[in-house]
Amino acid sequence: MSQNPTTGPCCGTVQAAAAADACCDPAAKTEAVASGADCCGTAPAETAEVPVAGNGCCDPANNTSLSTDVTVRAAPARESAGSELPVVVIGAGPVGLAAAAHLHERDLPFIVLEAGDEVAASVRQWGHVGVFSPWRYNVDAAARRLLDAAGWAAPDDDGLPTGAALVEEYLQPLAKLPAIAANLRLGARVVAMSRVGTDRVRTAGRADLPFVVRLADGTDILAGAVIDASGTWRTPNPLGVNGLPAHGEDKAADLIDHALPDVLGADRDAHAGRHTIVVGSGHSAANTLLDLARLAETAPGTRITWAVRGSSAQRAFGGEDADELPARGALGSGLRALVDTGAVTLVQGFGVHTVRRTDGGIELVAADGRTLTADRVVSATGFRPDHSIATELRLDLDPILGCTRTLADLIDPNEHSCGTVAPHGYRELGQPEPNYYAVGMKSYGRAPTFLMATGYEQVRSIAAALAGDFAAADDVQLDLPETGVCSSDLVALPGVAGLLSLTPAAGGSCCS
Repeated sequence: MSQNPTTGPCCGTVQAAAAADACCDPAAKTEAVASGADCCGTAPAETAEVPVAGNGCCDPANNTSLSTDVTVRAAPARESAGSELPVVVIGAGPVGLAAAAHLHERDLPFIVLEAGDEVAASVRQWGHVGVFSPWRYNVDAAARRLLDAAGWAAPDDDGLPTGAALVEEYLQPLAKLPAIAANLRLGARVVAMSRVGTDRVRTAGRADLPFVVRLADGTDILAGAVIDASGTWRTPNPLGVNGLPAHGEDKAADLIDHALPDVLGADRDAHAGRHTIVVGSGHSAANTLLDLARLAETAPGTRITWAVRGSSAQRAFGGEDADELPARGALGSGLRALVDTGAVTLVQGFGVHTVRRTDGGIELVAADGRTLTADRVVSATGFRPDHSIATELRLDLDPILGCTRTLADLIDPNEHSCGTVAPHGYRELGQPEPNYYAVGMKSYGRAPTFLMATGYEQVRSIAAALAGDFAAADDVQLDLPETGVCSSDLVALPGVAGLLSLTPAAGGSCCS
């Protein structure tokens, strides 16, 4: 594209190009970025920007890098001078509330939107399950400072909470603090997001437009930034072996429990004296199998079948006696003992292709034609992220894991365990859509190595970046244990890996 000598190296006038954040001359652009100016060579505007990749160009012929452009702005977008828009945090679970605590410390306005009628609605659903990591890994630093100032009676750092204890002793007290409660909205389910007055196609001036976050009741909320901590609990993987729902799976949904049913408590009657098939080889499956075995001790007629897709269940047994965490190794040994003694019938290489209802029960048909029949099925096949609310935002997702491409290289479950995941923050979590971040379990996509402590450091870095403190934002310190349950040899439950123990009474922890 030829350059107009009266307008300089940008599309149209310098002023128009600066407003559109567009520059057509790659050489001028590179020089400007290197010098700290914008792409047109002018000085930065009052809202500082840190370029991570090249900016776009208003000439479509030169517009080849738009899908990977990432710009981190030093402060939330402003509706007008002196009117700062809030950061919208989606989800009031552990990581969402930690984000709120860090935003409060940074004196940034925020709103937390929780789809449930109570905080930590998803955590409450697995409240009966023990957590691998002790309390010291489960409490965010900024949240602790807020709670301590309010006279919080902190639990023992070395104790191992259940999900219910996590809510009752930590998340609920945190949400009730005035700094958080005043900015928390329950029953507020986000259904869509975009930029005000435009769609995903428009580039000119996009980064300066506020987000519009739409709720299920039709309410639109304007935001300067969005931190999506909605997790993956509500989007479990299907039973089907190929990642698709098995044929007929929807027609038998009332006979299929998803991960971690409370078989010793609220769900006891559905399994006592009945035959249950557990599908999956991660820690959620192991947890359910061990609880079902305990149920069988007091409920005659309780039968258990364990179906795994792979040719071996070895990874579910873990290191056993060689495990650096003896209690965790004992759990693997206990699971093996259930198989060896016949308390659990193991069926290997069983990929579910079809689901059929029977008279009073359910039948699973494998791709090779084998069948299993029972009263109920527990689908412990993991979870996946749902990015449908962000279809009008510009996301560049890894085609395998569904997280950012940069983060995917750091968390590939075939390469990394809980202890080897590299520290990462706002840069690795950034998207081509400036100031939008998916954090926590959702940030990991389908990778199974997430720990709450990882999410806490993610939101600390993001809050610092949004406040313009890039030195703090880049100083990512991830204090994770070197030995984790979620390793490349023992793949854990995607979405809640590193959080859940095989049993509340075990006393083991992947974060010891």
